Amino acid sequence: MPDVIKLLPDSVANQIAAGEVIQRPASVVKELVENSVDSGGKYIRVIIKDSGKTLIQVIDDGTGMSETDARLSFERHATSKITTANDLFAIKTKGFRGEALASIAAVAMVELKTRKEDSETGTIISISGSRVEVQEPCSCPSGSSFSVKNLFFNIPARRKFLKSDNTETRHIVSEFQKIVLAHPGIRFSLHHNDNEIYNLPATNLRQRIVSVFGKQINQDLITLSTDTSLISIKGFIGKPENAKRTYGEQFFFVNDRFMKHPYFHKAVAEAYQNILPLEAIPSYFIFMEADPGSIDINIHPTKTEIKFEDERAIWQILMASVREALGRFNIVPSLDFENEALIDIPVRSSSGILPPPPSIEINPRFNPFSNEEQTFSRPGFIDRFERENTNNWERLYSTIENEEGIPAIPEKITGNTRKFFQVKNKYIVCPVKSGLMIIDQKRAHERILFEKFLDSLSNNLPISQTDMFPVTAELNPADYFILKEIEDDLNLLGFRIQNAGENRIIINGRPAGSGLTDPVEMLEILLEDYKNTESDLLSGAREKIASSMSAAAAIAYGKILAQNEMEELFDTLFSCREPNYSPTGKAVINIINLEEIDKKFK
Repeated sequence: MPDVIKLLPDSVANQIAAGEVIQRPASVVKELVENSVDSGGKYIRVIIKDSGKTLIQVIDDGTGMSETDARLSFERHATSKITTANDLFAIKTKGFRGEALASIAAVAMVELKTRKEDSETGTIISISGSRVEVQEPCSCPSGSSFSVKNLFFNIPARRKFLKSDNTETRHIVSEFQKIVLAHPGIRFSLHHNDNEIYNLPATNLRQRIVSVFGKQINQDLITLSTDTSLISIKGFIGKPENAKRTYGEQFFFVNDRFMKHPYFHKAVAEAYQNILPLEAIPSYFIFMEADPGSIDINIHPTKTEIKFEDERAIWQILMASVREALGRFNIVPSLDFENEALIDIPVRSSSGILPPPPSIEINPRFNPFSNEEQTFSRPGFIDRFERENTNNWERLYSTIENEEGIPAIPEKITGNTRKFFQVKNKYIVCPVKSGLMIIDQKRAHERILFEKFLDSLSNNLPISQTDMFPVTAELNPADYFILKEIEDDLNLLGFRIQNAGENRIIINGRPAGSGLTDPVEMLEILLEDYKNTESDLLSGAREKIASSMSAAAAIAYGKILAQNEMEELFDTLFSCREPNYSPTGKAVINIINLEEIDKKFK
């Protein structure tokens, strides 16, 4: 029987390795820019064409490479960062495996021009699909210039599964932000299709954060600083009142390397407990310094998942550090016995007459066991509540279910009134024939708005609410770039936006019928949701915009709804084409049948 195991050719092995390291254009940007940082570059330029599908170029003024080093840099596991396995526990550079360039060259057309500062001539190398096509001397500035063209040209299946240009650009900007925040002392620039997105001079950390996310964030930053023998924590956290309803400004770094760490995120959230608005997410830019031997960064190809030797202790230190910062800036409520008392306590007057005791109106003849009608004084809100109930429709609603058990449009049943109750200012509950219907108020409103916005986009009939006083807002460059791309559709949704220059806009109008009154907050939520929503082949750009807009404009959890508001939400929901699911496919309605309720009491 012949042998069946064979060694794979280098080109195939490199393509397999590229599948782990190079997932999308943003992966190429990350690897090349990190190499430029490791080379000691003081000015790093990133140039993108067609969201990186056509061109990714990274130019630096670092140390450059000799001809031999330039050629070896494209070999797998060729690196200048480590020599022994023990070096893995003392890593201070970004890259160290020697896989990035080999992986990129396996799935793209790569050209490298590089020259050491003390050399008279440089080297140009062209590689296509791991095959070296050109290697010769050339004239070029000191440093390195990598040009990556036609990414995944030899793997059509991988290229086909790339997302839309907006999505891929958003990933590139995200990777760029992580690197520039970790290295404020380096000058960076980012251009996409000849448009400048970022031009960041070398500066300090606070100014770098402001340059990346806009001037408005400056007044929101609270300094964080803690030094222990285990770890050093520095950076900034955001004020609770300015926390947003979406993720986007949460960054952890260790030894100037970005990391994802949900466990540490919980420590920050714990520190903000009871002082954040409902659904709000605090912003933070937290930099940790730890002994390289106490962390392991070699557990994932992208090196963003990092394991700490004593995570539980660091969790406690981090939470205490954030709480201390909040307390230092009087954010956390505390008792202050030096201030004047807040309670007006009656005192004996000079005449010696005591103030009258408080009086309570009661009905001494009230009999709780009597069936007869009894009159007594009640708070006004009870009268209003009952008055609203008696004015409601004279019917109860029940639901029927289809074959899949999904609630369908309610049908009229016999009854005197229909009643709605709000639970935790989040759910609307109403009795139906089969049990209890529970409606998620936010998702219900999202479904209603989604269909309304989609109709506006399809029929070119915007419904706008003009604001008496226009609002000026400054966006970070990445958000401003996205806003310009979807500006026409935002106009169809009802936004009236005027360009004020330098990433600033003037909002003159907003979509009518939204649950938010702050147009800036609405726009911020829309842009963040739009960036974080992956489009697919079944949903077009307009459906995505309508979905993001509905998420931004829907009533928030925690909003108290009057009886007539719950009725209107209920009726409008069941007039929708798809009332059972939110625009993102989450359940809006749930039925607890009588059998389930009965089981609770057995």
